[in-house]
Amino acid sequence: MSDDSDDGGTLGRRHLLAGLVGTGLVGAGAVGSGVVDVGSKSGAHLPVEVTTLDAVGSTAGTQQVPAAGTPTLIDCFATWCGPCIEQMDSLGTAYDRYGDEVAFVSVTNERFGGGLDADDVRAWWRDNDGRWTLGHDPEGDLLAALGASGLPYLALTDAEGSVVWTHGGVASAETLDREISSVV
Repeated sequence: MSDDSDDGGTLGRRHLLAGLVGTGLVGAGAVGSGVVDVGSKSGAHLPVEVTTLDAVGSTAGTQQVPAAGTPTLIDCFATWCGPCIEQMDSLGTAYDRYGDEVAFVSVTNERFGGGLDADDVRAWWRDNDGRWTLGHDPEGDLLAALGASGLPYLALTDAEGSVVWTHGGVASAETLDREISSVV
């Protein structure tokens, strides 16, 4: 395991927990069902600026998350996370329907090095039909601001940037449609 711990070990524990949730070793009830609605998070310290990668539907640079002045669907994922691959189908369906009205951004907090680099993330993105903004947040600032405890993790903000919905686990296309339609 890489040394991703901060001064209190919180970040390292977060990465371990996220990894275990992704493998189904933690939260068996939640992972077994694939859906956990954790409710909205008030007091999240948003916006967070993330680095964006040059990939299908995304350009290299930085982006504020959530996007200013528009509803934003935030997807926190990792390339090693099996449920995150499953989540991409529902995200693609939602993007096809709402991509002109809602900003979509998928963000990984994986650190580059030790066998993983931006090209690996871009390949994963392409292989899983990603076609919206792809972000990189190796310090996990976005996950922390959202209070995410596992992956995949979704958050929806309204046009003012307030978090109106969060979801741990895989969300269905129907769930995404219902939640997104409430902010557009």
